[in-house]
Amino acid sequence: MENASHLGTTVAWLGFGLAFIFGFVANKTNFCTMGAVSDVVNMGDWGRMRAWLLAIAVAMIGTNALVLMGYLDLAKTIYTAPNFIWLAYLVGGLSFGVGMTLASGCANKCLVRVGGGNLKSVVVFLFLGYSALVTLKGIFGVFRVSVLQAPAVSHTFSGSQSLPFLLEGLFGLDHRALQIVITAILAGSILIFCFMNREFLRSPDNILAGVVIGLIITAGWYVTGKIGFAENPDTLEMTFFGTNSHLAESMSFVAPTSYTMDLWAYWSDVDTVVTFGIATVFGIGIGSFVYALLTKSFRWEGFTSPQDMFRHIIGAVLMGFGGVTAVGCTVGQGMSGVSTLSLGSFLAFLSIVAGAAITMKIQYYLMMREA
Repeated sequence: MENASHLGTTVAWLGFGLAFIFGFVANKTNFCTMGAVSDVVNMGDWGRMRAWLLAIAVAMIGTNALVLMGYLDLAKTIYTAPNFIWLAYLVGGLSFGVGMTLASGCANKCLVRVGGGNLKSVVVFLFLGYSALVTLKGIFGVFRVSVLQAPAVSHTFSGSQSLPFLLEGLFGLDHRALQIVITAILAGSILIFCFMNREFLRSPDNILAGVVIGLIITAGWYVTGKIGFAENPDTLEMTFFGTNSHLAESMSFVAPTSYTMDLWAYWSDVDTVVTFGIATVFGIGIGSFVYALLTKSFRWEGFTSPQDMFRHIIGAVLMGFGGVTAVGCTVGQGMSGVSTLSLGSFLAFLSIVAGAAITMKIQYYLMMREA
């Protein structure tokens, strides 16, 4: 059992290292998924959106390459489960999109801003984490399971909800061949869309963010799906060590924030340990903090008014609820989930973007009416 504990610790430390790089690069390049949607909706600027899409394409290629090399089994992830909870993906995604707009950024951006000295994001972090916790285990969780994940509004596939498995019978190809074809079509289309734009080619920060973060998503899958997959000495069965889900995981920042709250609350419980997800929460913030110190960009920032604080709290609660309900955030579903080619991940991803875009349009309308 000592070796098993050591392996879990190794997975957590590797997760911290990957997240440290994520936070450092995200702060340097101003990588922000909410900002990407805002740039498109309000200014017609697709620069940061292309960076996000590039990260998705790189993650998609890397993740499916790991599968083809036998280093990762996508059937053993939360995203490809046969239970297609479409209403939860839709409501959770919309809620998260609205929440991240009200809170001035998604869960990842919140952690990056905490590292940069933003006290508003500290408040968002606390309310987001608590909201996620009660959505996982508490009062919000009852509504999530009994209403949004009820059998009447769910569909169970005979196997994985990954697109290659779902389309296997339609084209007469096995799922591995379809996996290559679908990855090539989707990732290839995104890469063409990104690099056919001259302005994007002249924005090294956006290219750096997309490539590095996409590779980090891939590396996260390798750490938990390959390095952390070993025989349990107690049961003699192959087990995933170092993850809260006991499955393969990559970057996601809503549920891990709630696990962090749980760890702090039950610190003296010997069964509560730092996992891959919890380590990434600390890694993002510390990586961002180090960048802020090195560039002397660290500065304290607070709320401008009680209304500003109230808006951020509401946004944080919606993000915590939405991120757990949709089984991921802009990074969890938008990158890690989409990289598995999961049908639910695509639905959650589009719902998050729609929720954010609609909220931004409403905010702009209200601002113009007041003006």
